[in-house]
Amino acid sequence: MNNNDMIIIGGGLGGLTTGALLAKEGWQVTVLEKNHIVGGGLQNFSRHGIHFDTGMHILGGFRPGKTLHRICQHLGIEQKLRLQPVDSQCMDEIYYASDRTTYRVAEGKEGFVESFAKHFPHQRTQLQRYVTALYELASEIDLFNLRPTGDGIPQHSDRFLWSADQFIAHYIDDERLRDVLAYMNPMYGGVAGHTPAYVHALISVLYIDGTDRFAGGSQQLATALAEVIENAGGKVVPNAEVVRIAVDNRTVTAVQTKDGRTFSAPYYIAATHMGETLRIIDKGAFTPAYTKRLKAVDNTYSIFSIFVELKPQTFPYINHTCYYQHDYHHVWHLANYDREQWPYGMMYMTPPSVQQNEWATHLIVNCVMPFSAAAQWEDTLTGRRGKEYEAWKAWHEQRILARMEEVRPGFGQCVKSLWSASPLTVRDYYNAPAGAIYGFAKDCHNPLAAQVPVVTKVTNLLLTGQCVGLHGICGVPLSAITTAEALVGKNRIIEKLQAIGQ
Repeated sequence: MNNNDMIIIGGGLGGLTTGALLAKEGWQVTVLEKNHIVGGGLQNFSRHGIHFDTGMHILGGFRPGKTLHRICQHLGIEQKLRLQPVDSQCMDEIYYASDRTTYRVAEGKEGFVESFAKHFPHQRTQLQRYVTALYELASEIDLFNLRPTGDGIPQHSDRFLWSADQFIAHYIDDERLRDVLAYMNPMYGGVAGHTPAYVHALISVLYIDGTDRFAGGSQQLATALAEVIENAGGKVVPNAEVVRIAVDNRTVTAVQTKDGRTFSAPYYIAATHMGETLRIIDKGAFTPAYTKRLKAVDNTYSIFSIFVELKPQTFPYINHTCYYQHDYHHVWHLANYDREQWPYGMMYMTPPSVQQNEWATHLIVNCVMPFSAAAQWEDTLTGRRGKEYEAWKAWHEQRILARMEEVRPGFGQCVKSLWSASPLTVRDYYNAPAGAIYGFAKDCHNPLAAQVPVVTKVTNLLLTGQCVGLHGICGVPLSAITTAEALVGKNRIIEKLQAIGQ
């Protein structure tokens, strides 16, 4: 053991990226992952030879010069990733069943504005101002722009902490257009009157600048990050669920896994949901006030997903993401579960294979669902939830297929096999309390509640992952930079990333 040894609890995107960044700085990293494969939201599962992504479907920031591309260049993995750019003239397609209107959204600032101005010509000027405002908000965050940070408290404009729906309404007069512009809501778990405008702005800018997909599955990024750690002498250990973080006198002494193994090092990083970290760390490690505050923070909502194997040459490959809305005025309330009306909206896509042709081999549909919808089985285990649960799942699968039939008539005839995942699946595979897909919910009225510093009062324990910053394919790696720099020096990694972009 030496002073640069590090144990990271959790082998998802946060743990692997933090580990890879530290490995580049000379640290010996051991990553402990509960599942049999690493990756968290990057992990794939296979059915009938088809690899299904579980979480990271849409990639922003991977274009040359952008945030994720620079991080991958720094780690030396950009050439290992097989990326499929989406259609620049239609990166997203939004269908409203109530009036059978389809909005096709082009990438880039001008393309984005023109896509909506076609339907709302009287709002063209407002759309231009709105997009300008999105980029202005995004420019206020140094980390998102890979700029060095100072020592003072960041200064932001008043609109930074408006609610996202208030922000849209400030620039857009037309109520239907306001609704349509919130279509990315399921990408960040938006709630009317609560989700901060900056979250909406960051996600919007990330995707307006151009999106890609993993060709052949998202597991490739997890594998590439793991190789960075291993090539530097570290280890990535699957099937190693940590069930205890042992603490003595505000210092972690070891972690213990479910199968009885013990791992120790001078430093530790918890890359799990904060609720899980609080559950497994010794009582008294954190102050009662800290623990109480974090336990009181609401989680984002969960999802119900179906994974469809398609019959050969029956359904076309769609090189963009599709959104379905049953009607206007529901987009901010997708988590309001009404069994007879569910789902109000959904997102579906045909992930590309390495050698993608005109036909899709599989399709994924994600629908927002609160954990409460499946809570009656919360004390059960995967594969042992009982016949009632299986019937409940089957009913929801049919509801989704019926919605798909609305927007893609004849879709049912294309289905060969189907599997589904509920909020319970999300909870159990990701160790995410209440199946939260984006960690803690951020509230513009109480921004400090969900703000979790990466450095803790436990002297050798740090935090990383989506609970300590922004979620997703971009937000989690940015939080990883913050965590790594807490050990190697402020702005040390940022300055290296800046040099790449010059």
